[in-house]
Amino acid sequence: MNNIGHNLPKLNPKETIQNNILRKKPILDREPQIYKGVPLPSWIELSLIDVCNRSCSFCPKSDESIAPNTHQKMERVLIDKLYKDLKNINYEGAFTLCGYGEPLLYKDLEYLTNKLGEIGSIEIVTNGDPLNTKILKKLYESKISQLVISMYDGPEQVMYFTDMMKEANVPETFCSLRDRWYKGDEFAEYITNRAGTVQSGKQIKPEDVKDKRCFYPTYHAQIDWDGNLYVCPHDWQRRNPVGNLMQKDFFEIWNGTALTNIRKMLFAGIRDKLPCESCNCNGKVHGEKHYEAFKKNFNK
Repeated sequence: MNNIGHNLPKLNPKETIQNNILRKKPILDREPQIYKGVPLPSWIELSLIDVCNRSCSFCPKSDESIAPNTHQKMERVLIDKLYKDLKNINYEGAFTLCGYGEPLLYKDLEYLTNKLGEIGSIEIVTNGDPLNTKILKKLYESKISQLVISMYDGPEQVMYFTDMMKEANVPETFCSLRDRWYKGDEFAEYITNRAGTVQSGKQIKPEDVKDKRCFYPTYHAQIDWDGNLYVCPHDWQRRNPVGNLMQKDFFEIWNGTALTNIRKMLFAGIRDKLPCESCNCNGKVHGEKHYEAFKKNFNK
């Protein structure tokens, strides 16, 4: 990772975190959409490609034995299947392109965004390295609603991307710039241990999490490049797939026994199965309304 800029004045990391929470709140904390009596996710995260051009210490990609760059990517047949499944249930939520790799390295991005952009808003979370003026302008003119740029090198990147937006004639509201250049204990403000996968920063131990309830699997659906759905985005070791889109419909997996049992376990504050037993995540930042809707269903 580039060390340039670490000696320059910092932004406020806590303010950045809070702004990011507030930005997502209208999507993730709204009243859940109900289909056949079941709350649907407000957020579907797609991991388009299993490769990143960086190897950051706080990310599992820094350890090839855990998260190697396989260069595997999501094919159109899976995109078409997801589109069909979501249209069948009149899905009204949003998409985020992030996952286990750098989404701007995915070469079929235009096809995916044109397809899924007919259903809901799309944001991309990127390290910004593949960006230039031409690409940024093209992204703005596409069906992408938000570009979230995580800056890892230093404060000078703020001006770099701000100038790029001006040159591309893209409004600053289209890009969310997140300061991520902090090192060591400072990063404990930003990250979790990725369900026991990394130990960067001064993190709390999984057993010290005060409230072990977690709402992630009530509002967030995590889909990998091969169609596997996982409990949440923290399972970087991909230990617990709950179904595959090429074998079952999306709603069948979302409302299936595997995820239902995990939700009940987490609602009771029980984290004794992988990947949850190794996780130090605060799972209640978003999704309380989804949690209440599911809990009401369970109590019927």
